[in-house]
Amino acid sequence: MFAACCLLTEDQFLCSICLDVFTDPVSTPCGHNFCKTCITQHWNINVPFQCPNCNKVFKTRPELQVNTFISEMAAQFRQSAQQKASSSSEQHVSKPGEVPCDICTGTKLKALKSCLVCLVSYCETHLEPHRIRSGLKKHQLIDPVENLEGRMCTKHDKLLELFCKTDQMCVCMLCTVSDHKAHNVVLLRKEYEGMKAKLWKTEAEFQQMIQKRQLKIQEIKNSVELSEEDANREIADGVQVFTALKESVERSQAELIDTIKEKQRKAKNQAEGFIKELEQEISALKKRSTKVEQLSQSEDHFHVLQSFMSMNTAPPTKDWTEVGVRPPSYEGTVVRAVNQLQETLSKRMKKLFEAELKRVQQSAVDVTLDPDTAHPKLILSDDGKQVKHCDVKKSLPNNPERFDTCPCVIAKQSFSSGRFYYEVQVKGKTKWDLGVARESINRKGKVTLTPQNGYWTICLMNENEFEACSDTLIDLSLKSRPKKVGVFVDYEEGLVSFYDVDAAALIYSFTGCSFTEKLYPYFSPCTNNGGKNSVPLIISPINHSK
Repeated sequence: MFAACCLLTEDQFLCSICLDVFTDPVSTPCGHNFCKTCITQHWNINVPFQCPNCNKVFKTRPELQVNTFISEMAAQFRQSAQQKASSSSEQHVSKPGEVPCDICTGTKLKALKSCLVCLVSYCETHLEPHRIRSGLKKHQLIDPVENLEGRMCTKHDKLLELFCKTDQMCVCMLCTVSDHKAHNVVLLRKEYEGMKAKLWKTEAEFQQMIQKRQLKIQEIKNSVELSEEDANREIADGVQVFTALKESVERSQAELIDTIKEKQRKAKNQAEGFIKELEQEISALKKRSTKVEQLSQSEDHFHVLQSFMSMNTAPPTKDWTEVGVRPPSYEGTVVRAVNQLQETLSKRMKKLFEAELKRVQQSAVDVTLDPDTAHPKLILSDDGKQVKHCDVKKSLPNNPERFDTCPCVIAKQSFSSGRFYYEVQVKGKTKWDLGVARESINRKGKVTLTPQNGYWTICLMNENEFEACSDTLIDLSLKSRPKKVGVFVDYEEGLVSFYDVDAAALIYSFTGCSFTEKLYPYFSPCTNNGGKNSVPLIISPINHSK
């Protein structure tokens, strides 16, 4: 008998009226089985006497007898199910951190579900009535949780089954007619489903933030490696220069190496600081991501909603978008260190400048003039590479970007990070201004070329009078008149350097600059001076073959 019932299913022992396992099953003349109480009550209400299954009508009320075979089979099935559940539960004794069954006495088994109606957690065995009894089947079961009493409204002692969107809190039915009357109240499940979607999105955002920071760490490490290569190369060049000197030069050699190493040390320390911050942020984000992932997988509506506000917000993090470690700029370092030995080292310095120029030329960019910024008396070539001054003022819109008094023009391209370099042919001109300008410069009225006003420039004043346009003009003593000027900018280093390209010589450097805006290449061919200065400024292609 027991073996046979194990091959049967629960549905074969359910009364079609109460949908529960048969209790005192009886058979009708048409051969259908029902609980004795169920069919009796059914016929007390429904006349004539009719079978609920096949709708056959009996002329007189049939005499019902208990079907002993079905009764025994139902009892066997119930006993088998209970034994199976009991055997399975023996292997699931509640452990620390797990929710125990509230019904078990003695050894507490692990709860399989918690009932939000009974406010009780059940193991597999004690959960059985909720699976087979029609009344209990309607109860709301969730994954086991502790403190079910906390899901009851403390004011009305009713289940917190609603969510007030106005006050962002869980409420009961009676709350909606008192403290939360006229508020936007929805079912807890509806709010849970919407919140869970937000949790999935939040988790994805955290993962993306982690990935970006991991990529930033690799970027910084790569920058450090490049910085070390530059430092090693610069040290080698410096050593090569100073090894030819006597004891009086050894002190300068040591100072040069110390300067380079100090720059590298600062760059490396900065990188290590960034990496440490990033790793700390990643650690915090991973912890938060794990919690969010766990929360997103929870089916506990109450816990998800109560925890969402604190979990939805990312821990405090820095915006790393523009953060990076740039290798320190060493251009001009050796030059300034050996300036006092210029006569002795003139030939060696010539080679140094050539190597330095080749390095900065690696940062060459394509620059074209912006006609919307050009003074009305300036003539630009169709390709935007040449500019000269004429006496005829063109009729042009006086837009905010245009210079209206001084014969100036800036490039279309702007730069707010990194390094860039371009060359300008000045051959044959008697006056010119070149350099870079920040975006917010005043373009109307008189232009004063100083760093304070947003300009870092050098100029040819009269024939051979070269000046660096600082707060006060700085005379530049050049051995020869440049035919082509190279302009190099390292944004993060705060460096603007000018080179005589043909002589491979440094003309002047603005150092320690603080750039906070976009920088634009700046050009002024100056007035044509009756035709004496009519030669254009020409943006030249970079010749890397020298």
